[in-house]
Amino acid sequence: MIGIQPVDKIRAAEREFAEANPDVNLMLRAADQVAELAERMVPSGTILVVVGPGNNGGDGLFAARKLVRDGRRQVMVWPVAGTAHPQGVVAARQVGIRFLNDLEVGRLLPDIALVIDGITGIGGRTGLPENVHWFAEMCDVLKIPVLAIDIPSGLAAEDHHRPAHVLAATRTITFAAPKLCHLAQPAASACGDVEVADIGLELPKSNLRQMQRMDVARWWPWPTPYTDKYSRGVLGIDTGSDRYPGAAVLSVTGAVYSGAGMIRFTGPDRLADLILHKLPSVTVGSGRVEAWLVGCGWSEEGAEQRFGQILESGVPLVIDADALRYLPKRLPEGSLLTPHAGELAELLGISRPEVEDDPVGKAYEAAERWETTVLLKGATQYIANPFEKRVTLAIAGPSWTAQAGSGDVLAGICGTLLAAGLPAPKAAALAASVQAMAAARKPGPFPPDVVAQAIPEVLVHLAELGDQPVLAGDLTPRSIAAQ
Repeated sequence: MIGIQPVDKIRAAEREFAEANPDVNLMLRAADQVAELAERMVPSGTILVVVGPGNNGGDGLFAARKLVRDGRRQVMVWPVAGTAHPQGVVAARQVGIRFLNDLEVGRLLPDIALVIDGITGIGGRTGLPENVHWFAEMCDVLKIPVLAIDIPSGLAAEDHHRPAHVLAATRTITFAAPKLCHLAQPAASACGDVEVADIGLELPKSNLRQMQRMDVARWWPWPTPYTDKYSRGVLGIDTGSDRYPGAAVLSVTGAVYSGAGMIRFTGPDRLADLILHKLPSVTVGSGRVEAWLVGCGWSEEGAEQRFGQILESGVPLVIDADALRYLPKRLPEGSLLTPHAGELAELLGISRPEVEDDPVGKAYEAAERWETTVLLKGATQYIANPFEKRVTLAIAGPSWTAQAGSGDVLAGICGTLLAAGLPAPKAAALAASVQAMAAARKPGPFPPDVVAQAIPEVLVHLAELGDQPVLAGDLTPRSIAAQ
């Protein structure tokens, strides 16, 4: 996991560092990291450093000084507000850096190899200064690479929104820890590739985190030589209806390809025939299960009764779609809710825009209200854990997964992991991340069931990453060395 830090925690860590290390200039450390990345991005060519009046501009000015000293390139500075960090200006002028006005920037821009964005920084609000709108548009039109310092100007560090005017970055270098805007859509789409640079700050643990591939590799319930179909977990699935038969097929597909030990499908007989035609390993009928998946593709007729009967089992549930309308005051321990923004709004009795404006807060509010884990589905997937007072962002996937049926597949993956005995927060984070990784291996408009079929390939890769034997009895390098 990587912790996502708010601005106030970053500022506090900077103050603590300065008090403990009075002889160390953090701005120079940051500037060195910016200059190093700029050199990697464009080994030669003219660099334009665009700076505002604050410390972010100071980082850019000291980076400009370092870049010009190598003698391989021309570096110019544009102070968009007319003024800039005083010490940084002095340092830049001492090495002969040319300062430009608006007209000169417009004339020279087609010849620029790289723009370094030091306009606003983490203290900025959404939206660009008006005199920079044209510049952001021209950088986009001319396809000029942009390196953002801390965050792309126009974004706010703790806001996932992307405003109309933003200086979109090719790459972003941020310090000490990522901020929400780097990882949550749509703001993340303006950040490009994000690199977190260590400048020596000590930060507290964060209650907002993002999954990493190694987390998935470490937490996935890998089978052992002693595993059988029952110990891997038996999942009961009651999904679909005559109106939405595909939901049943897709949810079962997600469960099968994520490695469920056994699946018992108890939905309508006609749907069972469809499922068995495609997935003959599925068992039809009731029996012992370790977890249930319910709700995908239910129609309103008879849905409440179906849900009530399954609730009586007392095992953990993945509750999706139509079943979310019938939540009792208390759910079986270990259960998981998987709403999208509209469904979460209905649960909370608020409007969808209210959820979309504050997905972290609203997902956590629902998790606290029902005392269970909530997976809020969307372009960014948030897992709210009320027991550890934490929200986790899943690994992001391509936008192609924004299609009908993806949520049904995701629910099936969640069910597999609950049945395997994982706690709901881990199950949700793993499921959303693995689906995203599978989609990344099949970029393009592939249907959700085809994306699900890429999950085994992802798991093989993760097994190797986590030093897990792909086949029972395989000898790992570590075990060979031990012989």
